[in-house]
Amino acid sequence: MARLKHEDGTVVNDLDAIQEALAPLGVAIRHWPTGDDAALTGLLDTAALDDAQKEQVLVGLDHYFEQLKAEQGYVSRDLIVLHGDIPNLDQALEKFKPAHTHDDDEVRYIVDGEGVFGFTFPDGSQAELLMERGEYINVPKDTEHWFHLTRAMRIKAVRYFSGTDGWVPVYTGADVRVEPLL
Repeated sequence: MARLKHEDGTVVNDLDAIQEALAPLGVAIRHWPTGDDAALTGLLDTAALDDAQKEQVLVGLDHYFEQLKAEQGYVSRDLIVLHGDIPNLDQALEKFKPAHTHDDDEVRYIVDGEGVFGFTFPDGSQAELLMERGEYINVPKDTEHWFHLTRAMRIKAVRYFSGTDGWVPVYTGADVRVEPLL
């Protein structure tokens, strides 16, 4: 279940209250069940997936993609699979830890594991949001944020794209002050 931790230590666990807290940023979160299909669940529970298995997962969850295509014009999707056995994973994740923005929305549907998105609010305060299986997030373009994995070092996330040009991080140089959710 999503959990929002403000830098003052306040923790919010209710999805509606989290959505309200993130409203000044335009960040949208939803709970999207991954379903009870045994084959899909088996793939989601497996740490590493080959390309054919990734495609099976995507096809099994494409009803959400179809919804996003109709509502918001998304044109493609992929599945990112990260786990502790990937060589140099820490180095690869380093580029997402500093505060940054993107020129396009960052849209993720967490289908396994967990990850943390951090945000700077208009008043300068910061918070981190723990996202787990079954949670969808849309971080609007130009929203200052950062991302890291928890100690579990495992996540599978469907990424939805409206194009391919907006995924380069634009670093802001802002200090991340909130204690990391691990």
